[in-house]
Amino acid sequence: MVDVSCKEETAREAVAAGRAIMQPKTLNLILDRKVTKGDVFSVARVAGIMAAKKTAELIPLCHALSLTSVEIAFEPDETSSCVHIRAAVRTTGRTGVEMEALTAVAAAGLTIYDMCKAVDRSMTVTDIRLIKKTGGKSGTFERKEDT
Repeated sequence: MVDVSCKEETAREAVAAGRAIMQPKTLNLILDRKVTKGDVFSVARVAGIMAAKKTAELIPLCHALSLTSVEIAFEPDETSSCVHIRAAVRTTGRTGVEMEALTAVAAAGLTIYDMCKAVDRSMTVTDIRLIKKTGGKSGTFERKEDT
């Protein structure tokens, strides 16, 4: 684990994104709230938040952080038959929250898969990536193709 005790505490934010690709009928079931297991977006949002909070337990050598905010958003895309997933995580601390944001997106996507797998085992959770991070010594990073 990296020693961050000499680093200055700063406001940190990371935004990550990904998508869950599915058959059109699966997306329609989600949008019509007819998935047997329940409201897919509500459950996936809670899963993403919980995963962000547990990142240090899941990813070796990650620091346990006190998060100040975790926001999960879903954008259904009927043209591409997918759900775009976005997570924004914030804290004030000595290390960034990129892994927490990425973990939140992954868990939200996997939850969508789990809730819908009975009707669509061909779903794909993909394109999980860091979009933006701010704070800390290295400053701001922003992915060009997602701005």
